[in-house]
Amino acid sequence: MPLVLNEEQNMLRDSAKDFCTNSAPIAQFRQLRDDKIEAGFDQQTWQQMIELGWTGITVPEEFGGLGFGFLGLGVVLEECGRTLTASPLLSTAIGAAAIADGGSGEQKSALLPKVAEGELLLALAVEESAHHNPYGAATRAEKTGSTYQVTGKKTFVIDGNVADKLIVVARTSGNAGDRDGLTLLLVDRESAGVTVTKTIMTDSRNAANISFDGANGELLGAEGNGADLLDRTLDVARILLSAEMLGGTQECFERTVEYLKVREQFGSPIGSFQGLQHRASVMFCEVEMSKSVVLEALSALDDPDDIAELASLAKTRLNDTFNLVSAESIQMHGGIGMTDEYDIGFFMKRSRVCEAAFGNSSFHRDRYATIQGY
Repeated sequence: MPLVLNEEQNMLRDSAKDFCTNSAPIAQFRQLRDDKIEAGFDQQTWQQMIELGWTGITVPEEFGGLGFGFLGLGVVLEECGRTLTASPLLSTAIGAAAIADGGSGEQKSALLPKVAEGELLLALAVEESAHHNPYGAATRAEKTGSTYQVTGKKTFVIDGNVADKLIVVARTSGNAGDRDGLTLLLVDRESAGVTVTKTIMTDSRNAANISFDGANGELLGAEGNGADLLDRTLDVARILLSAEMLGGTQECFERTVEYLKVREQFGSPIGSFQGLQHRASVMFCEVEMSKSVVLEALSALDDPDDIAELASLAKTRLNDTFNLVSAESIQMHGGIGMTDEYDIGFFMKRSRVCEAAFGNSSFHRDRYATIQGY
């Protein structure tokens, strides 16, 4: 596949860059943090994103979306990553992908148009421990008539406090750790039996711990065979998050290079010191390789085959690169980089949270090796 953007995708990138730079700068994110906004994002900015059509980029045209594909959404998320734009765009896109892949015709017709119009926010509730374990669900779902009663707890649900509907990974048979017996269910966040506790992550973003006590759930996909749909949904999540991480990595690197040019020590810009040049060169090479990996992974989502390898490759690469670049950036900024006065620290915090989401590098190296037959 050609690893280049076409004219329309480049236009979308330019539009997203202009919007994020002027309407959702890092200064806005700082203000959201300082003011402790309950929603965790600026409602006016989110409405503008809806009007730009971003919520419908991956929704098929037959359901009111743009049908522009995951590569289109990827370039938007990359620009959002550059300015640390806080919004429910990523979590809702992940949920929409699950509905598009596993939902019935009735569910798609009822829900996807609302996603495209920005009227419906979604969140994926999969984790139950401190570490990513997609098949480790102990949350139970028992069928009663045409619905399911969901009982259990979920942690680290990204945007779970603002989502209108939750896609819950539950177990209708088997034990925690079994691939068989997993079932995906749609649960209204405000329905009886659902308790949501908002948490603030290290990067000042939204997450929630959610408990279910006999909450009503609607089947999404096949009962007991939800692992395939879950795998696909998580791979979408990993690749889209990698695209956002790429934007943050590039911005972090570029800010650091500019700082090396203007910060002087012993009468010379510190960027003239060979040791720092070598370290910056390593960062540059890692960033360039990450661009290719993310572009290939996004392209694979639009022409689906076996995306598991590329999803784990992209997430591992961006976990490592964002970690390296953000840490080196703090080092090269010196003591001021550790203060809240400079924005560079936001990128390090964001990188650490992104690493943990949907699998860290150890998880994905093991998964990649397993796929390769080792």
